[in-house]
Amino acid sequence: MARKSHIDYSAVDKDYLKHRKLQGGAAGWILLAGLGVAYVISGDFSGWNLGLAVGGWGGLLIAFLLMGLMYTCMVFGLAEMSSTLPTAGAGYGFARRALGPLGGFATGMAVLIEYAVAPAAIATFIGGYIEALGLFGLTNSWPVYLATYVVFIGIHLWGVGEALKIMFGITAIAVVALAITVVGLAPHFDAAKLFDIVPDGSAGSSAFLPFGIPGVLAALVFGIWFFLAVEGVPLAAEETEDPKRDMPRGIIVAMMILLVFGALMLILVPGTAGAAAMGESDSPLPEALRAVHGEDSLIADIVNYAGLAGLVASFFSIVYAYSRQLFALSRAGYLPRFLSVTSSRHTPWVALVVPGTLGFILAAVTRNGGLLINIAVFGATLSYVLLNLSHIMLRIKEPNLERGYRTPGGVVTTGIALVLAVVALVATFVLDYVAAGITAAVFLVAIAYFWFYSRHHLVASAPEEEFALLEDSERTLK
Repeated sequence: MARKSHIDYSAVDKDYLKHRKLQGGAAGWILLAGLGVAYVISGDFSGWNLGLAVGGWGGLLIAFLLMGLMYTCMVFGLAEMSSTLPTAGAGYGFARRALGPLGGFATGMAVLIEYAVAPAAIATFIGGYIEALGLFGLTNSWPVYLATYVVFIGIHLWGVGEALKIMFGITAIAVVALAITVVGLAPHFDAAKLFDIVPDGSAGSSAFLPFGIPGVLAALVFGIWFFLAVEGVPLAAEETEDPKRDMPRGIIVAMMILLVFGALMLILVPGTAGAAAMGESDSPLPEALRAVHGEDSLIADIVNYAGLAGLVASFFSIVYAYSRQLFALSRAGYLPRFLSVTSSRHTPWVALVVPGTLGFILAAVTRNGGLLINIAVFGATLSYVLLNLSHIMLRIKEPNLERGYRTPGGVVTTGIALVLAVVALVATFVLDYVAAGITAAVFLVAIAYFWFYSRHHLVASAPEEEFALLEDSERTLK
């Protein structure tokens, strides 16, 4: 057993990594961009609009601009790190190199909490959507949750290339629905409807900010929903044709697409049906279309069903993300090693099935998508703080590291993202301290597992550990 500072590395047999190998060359930059959009696109169909009820249109606009800036700056940093350290560990791998084993594990666990819980929340939304549409005569959604997990985990087990192509097709349907929404709403836009919420008298309240300054803070979480999970694109690094070229291009293109569609939904949906009505809607896009085209509108029905495709796309893609993050943490010994075993088709089948089973149980028992999403958001904002800090530390510690892409503005760019991530983390705690408390408790249990057990059983030959140990050795020699 080798020892490095307070970390112990265990010996593994020569076949260890052979049974933990992903399929390389399965994705180019176009599929990666599609993956990035798929992670997020369900947020364009619903969820974001609830920010209108707590912040008004002006508050949600400010939240969109701030969180859009945070994600854009962070994406530039992730583009650099993923082209430099192209491993399945992504966030864990970046932080492992920059912040050490504890920082790497903490970042990986925050990402894992986000991605393991988000599909459970989306499953509840899919169930509610199917019930609302009157499909299959269901009055209880747990069979939908089960079918959703079984079908889409099954496709991932089939193979990553096939899964990414199917995911791309489903995402394309959802994108077409958003384009139809834009065409259907744009001629009916009325700016006055953006400001139809009566000011409540809070500090700084006005027609633009009907709930004042506190409303802006409350709306920040909903601004995150326009972009939540796009940071998962680097998890596909080991399955990408040319990570140094494809990773930056894929994640940046995805972010630009999300900014455009997010802005269009934010302006057109409340600008046609009214901010007050849309702030309470479960399906804002179809309702806005019916408001201007009538209750029997065919275009609204099309978008209504395509909204289900958006939910499926996000569910499908985030299942991919949690499996790769869990795979990487397990392969390196931070979590039980059996979780990283891959099949003959090079898919991490255990890392797909175990969180999927737990996610189904969470969805079936709680049936509370709002609580689950808030847990996921708290995990996400915590990871954003650590990811942006990782980019800054890598630039300081290793300025001469060979990088396939360099972030415009360097540490100033990720410094802006870091500050906004801290603000977002505080906002999520203020919005739902119960969800934040649950997430913090799970996170602390994971840290205890690392401190008392897994840090003494790490695997030096895992790619993320090799990257970090190589840098340590070079620094020692110098």
